[in-house]
Amino acid sequence: MTSSTPFSSLIGQPQAIELLTQAVMQNRIAPAYLFAGADGVGRSLAARGFIELIFTHTLTERASRPDAIKIIQTKLQKGNHPDVLWVEPTYQHQGQLLTPTQAAEKGLKRKAPPAIRLEQVRAITEFLGRPPLEASRNIVVLEQAETMAEAAANALLKTLEEPGKATLILIAPSPDSILSTLVSRCQKISFVRLNTDAMAEVLKKTGNQEILQYPTILNVAAGSPGEAINSYQQLQTIPSELLQIVSQPPKTYRNALELAKKVDKELDTEAQLWLADYLQQTYWNHLRQANVVQELEKAKKALRCYAQPRLVWECTFLSLV
Repeated sequence: MTSSTPFSSLIGQPQAIELLTQAVMQNRIAPAYLFAGADGVGRSLAARGFIELIFTHTLTERASRPDAIKIIQTKLQKGNHPDVLWVEPTYQHQGQLLTPTQAAEKGLKRKAPPAIRLEQVRAITEFLGRPPLEASRNIVVLEQAETMAEAAANALLKTLEEPGKATLILIAPSPDSILSTLVSRCQKISFVRLNTDAMAEVLKKTGNQEILQYPTILNVAAGSPGEAINSYQQLQTIPSELLQIVSQPPKTYRNALELAKKVDKELDTEAQLWLADYLQQTYWNHLRQANVVQELEKAKKALRCYAQPRLVWECTFLSLV
């Protein structure tokens, strides 16, 4: 959030800003929205701006005191507004649901990607079962809605059919990534990848200008500042020796098997997925062979389907010898 306007931090998404602003100004806020676009291009930032605009618009119309609006902005910034529920994918660990941030703080080795679970959707239903306490409506935001399993998605569908005095915002890469029955109940807001100038502006504005010196990272990000930042941070966690070894395709079958063992031993699943993205760009720059990129794409799909990581990398590296 900023002290000026709700969307002033959102760069490169003029169409999304216009659609959301007009929805509030014309009092035509939909019961559900799908914010569709690549990770890291501003969908979550837009959701925060949209919520602030909804909550403060009525106060502005009534010429309420500036301090009342400031209180709302502060609560939204701190994430403790009673009428907003922000849902993230989670890991299950010893009977607890942990967000990726919480899992990282506990030093957990993540073997499977996080997901939005049935228990979390039930919590949404419970949250919406009460009237808003301070604002004109309750608002629920679901990050990475595409990670919902079928049971969770079906439970959410029942909530979308009768949302009550509420608005739900689903954030996902595309309409195809979630159930079509969910998509049909949402108003779609599209988010585009940023051009080079907008990318540079965001990275400088967020204090990440050093990333501009890493062309491979920028190519992997493909117009997504958030992906560029995450990729750069992930790069810092990869052992330099390992990165140097894998930067060239293996020359022998034995080398391929040893390399697969090393990747599986030293990196968790999330880091392995990042490595596959990084190697796609690196190998393409060196070899310009489409089949190499395709083999790494297969590896990513297998890792996301919970295949045994070492076996995935063995097959991948052997295919590149």
